[in-house]
Amino acid sequence: MEIKIALVTGASSGIGEATATQLAEAGYKVYGTSRSIKPGKTRPFDMIALDVTSDVSVREAIDTVLRKEGRIDLLVNNAGFGVAPAGAEESSIEQAQAIFDTNFFGVVRMTRAVLPHMRSRGSGRIIHMGSVLGFLPMPYGALYAATKHAIEGYSESLDHELRTWGIRSVVVEPAYTKTPFDANLLQADAMLEDYRDVRVAVTKRVSEVMESAEGPAVVARTVLEAAQAASPKLRYTAGGLAGRLRLLRRFAPTSVIDAGLRKDLRLS
Repeated sequence: MEIKIALVTGASSGIGEATATQLAEAGYKVYGTSRSIKPGKTRPFDMIALDVTSDVSVREAIDTVLRKEGRIDLLVNNAGFGVAPAGAEESSIEQAQAIFDTNFFGVVRMTRAVLPHMRSRGSGRIIHMGSVLGFLPMPYGALYAATKHAIEGYSESLDHELRTWGIRSVVVEPAYTKTPFDANLLQADAMLEDYRDVRVAVTKRVSEVMESAEGPAVVARTVLEAAQAASPKLRYTAGGLAGRLRLLRRFAPTSVIDAGLRKDLRLS
């Protein structure tokens, strides 16, 4: 039986590292990526340098794996970043473009780079790291939520297009996850005094919720499930909270969701 080859972006820490580790332990030969490789840390997978915002870097990383292994069976598009709670207008156009360039267009670059190879082999699976914010937007997280909405739409359309070649496209949707990602959120670059009080309040509430959040292992297990499923679903929620929110979004009246969200975030 051939060992499957996986490529996981943003694998230096958090969900990406946990996912790459889980895949390696399940028998995959895994290549993780990061914009910069820090020496000295022992991992059960190889690391290669990759910047998902660079066409050249993406091509070089894909070529490196293909040169070493001859194929890529699984791509996990995990690399991304977020902005600390802030009003949508508190991020400049330049910052909004930067968020999309990594979180969405990075996904598009990686996918386009690997698809010719997967189509030629007639098989492959692409898993995109989405979020519950991709189906349940959060106030004071508009730009990040927008990138995850874009991934949801992109992946579902892509999946219909690629089934002809034996390739499937899937989204994994975590809720709050306790990782270094949340400790290193980018601050909005155009803050306004009008939003200060509510920004502080929402940040405090998010920090409270993060204290009891599940760790990245639950997301990694979901990625493995999606990777190994003979007939994968379009979307997989990761963890108990994400599953409950998906059911709420599907069955609860919009007015109930709206009121509950505002109450939870202490919005007036």
